Amino acid sequence: MGEAPGKIVLDTGIVAERDFTAEHAPRQAGSGWPIECLGSAVLPSQAQDLRDHFQKAGVPTDVTGEGRPVYRDKQHRERALKCRGLHDNLSFN
Repeated sequence: MGEAPGKIVLDTGIVAERDFTAEHAPRQAGSGWPIECLGSAVLPSQAQDLRDHFQKAGVPTDVTGEGRPVYRDKQHRERALKCRGLHDNLSFN
């Protein structure tokens, strides 16, 4: 696996340096939401069907044109996955 480099030189000659301080800075609670979920996405042709499914299940959820559900927060994500019979084993619940 190895370590990520501290700096890289792009083809354009620009030097990009790694920001170690930003990598270890504390994150604000709740940051990162909303998220577009690729793992529970459907085909673009099925996006409207998924929107309808969420609406009928009482969990209104935006779905992008690419078929990715947009979860507003952790609780919304859990409810939306549950109404589809899905569970994320890596959600650390």
